[in-house]
Amino acid sequence: MRDGGRLTAAIEVLTDVETRHRPVRMALKTWGESARYAGSKDRASVAGLALDALRRRRSLAWQMGDDSPRAAVLAVLHFQWGWSLERVAEAVAEEFHGHGPLSEAETAALTSPRDLSGAPDSVRADVPQWLEASFQRIYGSRMVEEGQALAARAPIDLRINTLKADRERGLKATAPLNAHPLDLLPNALRIEPPAAEARAGSVESIPAFSKGWFEVQDLGSQIAAACAGNVRGAQVLDLCAGGGGKTLALAAAMGNTGQIYAYDSEARRLADTIRRGDRAGVRNLQIRSPVHGDALQGLEGRMDVVFIDAPCSGSGAWRRHPDTKWRLSAENFERRQADQDAVLDLGAAYAKVGGRLIYVTCSVLPEEDEDRVTAFLARRPDYIVRPATDDPALAGFLTSEGYLRLTPASAGTDGFFVAVLERTAQPN
Repeated sequence: MRDGGRLTAAIEVLTDVETRHRPVRMALKTWGESARYAGSKDRASVAGLALDALRRRRSLAWQMGDDSPRAAVLAVLHFQWGWSLERVAEAVAEEFHGHGPLSEAETAALTSPRDLSGAPDSVRADVPQWLEASFQRIYGSRMVEEGQALAARAPIDLRINTLKADRERGLKATAPLNAHPLDLLPNALRIEPPAAEARAGSVESIPAFSKGWFEVQDLGSQIAAACAGNVRGAQVLDLCAGGGGKTLALAAAMGNTGQIYAYDSEARRLADTIRRGDRAGVRNLQIRSPVHGDALQGLEGRMDVVFIDAPCSGSGAWRRHPDTKWRLSAENFERRQADQDAVLDLGAAYAKVGGRLIYVTCSVLPEEDEDRVTAFLARRPDYIVRPATDDPALAGFLTSEGYLRLTPASAGTDGFFVAVLERTAQPN
């Protein structure tokens, strides 16, 4: 495909997302199915352009004085990808493939964009205006910095599976992907995001991946699992196991000792957990499926650790799923908080006295994080807060209350919140 065809395709994808309120991945899939002629580099370029436009939708609209998908794509190409004005003008005006020549207003905006220094903080941070108060509350003067980091491209992080490999073998196996070790955890590796128009290497193509030597898992997610502490020989319930990423991290930390029970309220999500557990060499995993009404029967008051990766807004992963930033509504946000209260109350029944609840969200918003823990403690005085980690390397991410908060700006991870709550007595 020529420049004009890629540009036009990205505009069409964004228009589909905007007019039909579809997830961008679905819109890209639909475009790909209709564009069989597009090569892998073409698809990577179109996807990268659409995602970059969504990451900075508000600030790009401010600079251009236009919030249309076309304006966003033109702005990404010139301001972020470094295309010259001449190249942008030639691409958009290409015969047959282009989207139509630049207007005088577009040329003026690309030449002399509106100054972002005069924009509201929520525009400069590229967050929805209705969430500005939440960001100000938790980040204060760092709001813009935090928002901009959430609008950047994300790396690919890997976790070396210590049930099958060690750090040295993992590094050697992932060398073709230019993976490098990270300081915060000994078994974490990172593949930096590719250049704007480049295609990322395929992790699945490495033979060691099929052997179960490593898993794709954001560093923040790995740290959240590590907050469970020493779990060797423990009885662990992963109450919202989903596809099993944190389940497998916990299982590796357990070294196939003790027992880990994986449960999720949606049975279909557990199919991946079974498959991935087999590949990873996990032998202490029990799947508790909700298709059985008594799936968790017999576990009450017996668990050393109840791990709750709670359903949330996903605001901590806006780098990876930027369309969800704009599809989140106040109503859905409130429903998620009700879900979080419910799952905390459910999990509380399974920890034994002296056992711990590990409450985790992939959220950067206090309503889903500190507020939910505060409300839970008011309902359950038999639980107290413990420091989320005793790892000196992670101490700098602890809040004054003892919670762990990770963000792209502070830790180079996705946004995560972790609270460790210890059960001190039987409920009254």
